[in-house]
Amino acid sequence: MAGRLERRLFGAAAAIMTIAAASPAEARVEEASLGLLAHNIEVIDPKNANKEDGPAIDAQLTFSSPAMLRAIGSPRPYVALAPNIAGETSFAAVGLTWRIALGEAWAIEPAFGYALHDGEVSNPFPNGDPRATLFTNENVLLGSGDLFRSSIGLTRRLNDRVGVQAFFVHYSHGQILGSGRNQGMDQAGLRLSFRLDD
Repeated sequence: MAGRLERRLFGAAAAIMTIAAASPAEARVEEASLGLLAHNIEVIDPKNANKEDGPAIDAQLTFSSPAMLRAIGSPRPYVALAPNIAGETSFAAVGLTWRIALGEAWAIEPAFGYALHDGEVSNPFPNGDPRATLFTNENVLLGSGDLFRSSIGLTRRLNDRVGVQAFFVHYSHGQILGSGRNQGMDQAGLRLSFRLDD
């Protein structure tokens, strides 16, 4: 079942990237980034930190900001994939990212988006079943098949084309996209970004 979900997840992300790439010139691909993140570091809920392991790859395409987004600070649309190398929960997301310059070389980049995942949503076993306790002890219960993706990065431009970013991301349904269990998941690490526009 996880394999089917994963194929659907990455198929949907590929479709989003294809549509975005076919958009008008104002939505051209501006930047590509690639990094490695520690998975399920659990900053907000440390008791779940032992339930999943393995690093995640973070791959993102960021597009130039269309004129229609000027009223909210000209954020740039993005599409992102975060597959887990160890076969744990993987994510695909779309959203908006803002760049707040701190001088010529540094910037803070907050972002907010919507994500799909192939992890566990709820416990399939009834309360009182010994398998329910075992399942809860081994799995992060995300509570919804779709989640909000909030992130923040501190970026240092190395030159006109290349930058390095310390990056933190949190996935959660926020009791809006789902209800009940909302253990969430956190990732953090480093990624390189490459400007593609002239």
